[in-house]
Amino acid sequence: MAYVPGVALLAALVVGCSAGADNNANGADSKAGSPTVTPAPPGKYLTLPAPCRAVPRSTLKDLLPGAAELPGDQQDKVFRGSAAVTYDTDRKVGCSWKSDAPSATRSLSIDFERVVSYDPAVSDDDRADTVYAKKEKAAGLSSSATPGPPDEKDKKGKESEESGKAKDPADADATGSADPSPSGSSSDSGQDTDGTPGSSSSPEEALPSRILDNLGDAAFLQDLPKKAGSTAQQHHTVSVVFRTSNVVVTVRYTEQPALITQVPDGRELQEKAQALARKLAEALSE
Repeated sequence: MAYVPGVALLAALVVGCSAGADNNANGADSKAGSPTVTPAPPGKYLTLPAPCRAVPRSTLKDLLPGAAELPGDQQDKVFRGSAAVTYDTDRKVGCSWKSDAPSATRSLSIDFERVVSYDPAVSDDDRADTVYAKKEKAAGLSSSATPGPPDEKDKKGKESEESGKAKDPADADATGSADPSPSGSSSDSGQDTDGTPGSSSSPEEALPSRILDNLGDAAFLQDLPKKAGSTAQQHHTVSVVFRTSNVVVTVRYTEQPALITQVPDGRELQEKAQALARKLAEALSE
């Protein structure tokens, strides 16, 4: 058996440990030099507003005609709204209101969705944009679609070929009145010369579904009137969807007249739905 002096054995152990340490150091250095992924920035919004308090009572009175004439307890119940049932109020909340008036029933709902990306390479805003884009596509729209007014002109042009008289929608806006009936009766009265409600002239026609400008980071409006030829009661729903940072908001506004012969004013529904959406966007940005 070979004899190894104690000093030589100790030296061999020290050399071996030093070599191992150098190898570990080299391995650590190689890992440190590898590229690292910088997490995408979080979205602007970490919480959502209380949905049933998001719409001022004065706005609700305008959107829900007839509610203000109800007795105090019933009025409070209508304006209080009904909160949507959700399982994560940090991510999704909503509220709805409904008012029954002698002439029509109107309903309103709003939904807030806070989008969070669980991919460190994808920001909350980018993920929210994907969620919004799916809604836009489901509505049959795209960001490259032509805005509403040109579409309306095309539609009016087709109608003019059938009726023999074209009328630009801007003319109706300038005069503040809808297209008059052939008998010259007022569209405000909704009656013709024989006094039959809603039989002579329909309310002013709404613009078609379209992409909206100057509302959040992206927005669209979807107009869903009752299908022509249906024997059911007339009803008209307008939805406005917009995204601001990592929150996607949906506003739905519907009118159903009490009489089948009455037709909802689509333009009024669109204007009020858009006005509310802009108020919600401004409140979120505060």
